[in-house]
Amino acid sequence: MSSGVQPTPECLEKYQELKTGKKLSYVIYGLSDDKRSIVVLKTSEEKDFDKFVAELPEAECRWAVYDFEFNAGEGIRNKLTFVQWSPDDANVKNKMMFASSKDALRRRLEGIHIEVQATDYSEITQEVVLEKANRR
Repeated sequence: MSSGVQPTPECLEKYQELKTGKKLSYVIYGLSDDKRSIVVLKTSEEKDFDKFVAELPEAECRWAVYDFEFNAGEGIRNKLTFVQWSPDDANVKNKMMFASSKDALRRRLEGIHIEVQATDYSEITQEVVLEKANRR
């Protein structure tokens, strides 16, 4: 089921910038105030994973793409990681809106290697992402 919500051009521009520029480390997306489009809420060059996770609000849903850097034994590798953040404390209507709008954003983001769905902070740790990265 689709909500009819679509990402703004900026969402795709910032994703391309993250993917190709190697300057941005992450982009955080949310819904516009009128709930009609997906918008960029924040971009950052901060590489610290814990600081990225700290940007995810305790009671509001978000999507994010994080450029996950790790050492795979044969040197540093990067995997673009799509995060669907839907915390238990978020409003049910908000969670449903985010779940039904996810594909409108996700299918436009080519080159994602890892997907993480998290409902609390224990599900979005470096260990969780690293385990997924090593499975590929």
